[in-house]
Amino acid sequence: MRTLYPDITPFRTHALPVDGLHTLFVEECGAPAGIPVVFLHGGPGAGASPTHRRFFDPARYRIVLIDQRGSGRSTPFGELRDNTTQHLVADIEAVRRHLGIERWLVFGGSWGSTLALAYAQANPERATGVIVRGVYLGRAEENRWFNEADGGARWVFPERWARYAAHIPEAERGDMIAAYWRRLDSDDTATRIAAAQAWLGWEDNAATLVHDVDAISHADPLHTLAKARIEAHYFRHHAFLAHGQLLHDIDRIRHLPGVIVQGRYDIICPARSAWDLSCAWPEARLEMVLSGHSATETATVDALVRATDAFADRL
Repeated sequence: MRTLYPDITPFRTHALPVDGLHTLFVEECGAPAGIPVVFLHGGPGAGASPTHRRFFDPARYRIVLIDQRGSGRSTPFGELRDNTTQHLVADIEAVRRHLGIERWLVFGGSWGSTLALAYAQANPERATGVIVRGVYLGRAEENRWFNEADGGARWVFPERWARYAAHIPEAERGDMIAAYWRRLDSDDTATRIAAAQAWLGWEDNAATLVHDVDAISHADPLHTLAKARIEAHYFRHHAFLAHGQLLHDIDRIRHLPGVIVQGRYDIICPARSAWDLSCAWPEARLEMVLSGHSATETATVDALVRATDAFADRL
């Protein structure tokens, strides 16, 4: 089984203004003259972390990590204005041009898989390949699966669902995303934070195949609020994509090398989405692994590191 590469630190960081409001935090790691790869984090709103640098051989890759608008170290933190998928796709291009990179491997997991596909389809001439993990295609049925009472996730995690649902009065549970958004967008700070903690309490502890259903997060409340608000903002707008857009536009990238890594028992982004993507993109290699949603589970790490190593070996 392959494991993550050792911890590394950036050799360069950037604060890149992309408009009059947003400035992106960008870091470069690994080999300055290596194979360019852009890492697109999940969430939306989660931000990049030091672990994300470690899916790539630092001796062979020039690893670019971007904190998306409102996320991580980008500013303004938690900002929703001018924050759509189309803005993020344009931002990735702005980073590529700023760094003087002609083409790069596009790598993303969870929400990052959505963004990776959207970016590559908008800019196929700038991608050398696409690796996605924990596929989310931004469709309404995927949001219903995890966040709504008529979805399937509540049947797998009834303890967690009970706590998630209890935060919303029964009369409002027909549209949980809308009900949570009303609280996340409240004028009252305590109401916003309580809703954010309940929202992410449902999500964060469903990420791994083996987990403690009673685990309590000790994350900073303001960071929790920012991530929850960005997620709900994107979910309530169906990721700012037309229904099925990423499947309908797959012909734009079918010529590129592609790898799809999916946890068989991923409850947050269920395997059906990866299957639908692989059916639309049969040239891509689909690898179902025995894991949940988290990128750091053993089988998922193994598959992703093998994928990045194989891509480097071909060059």
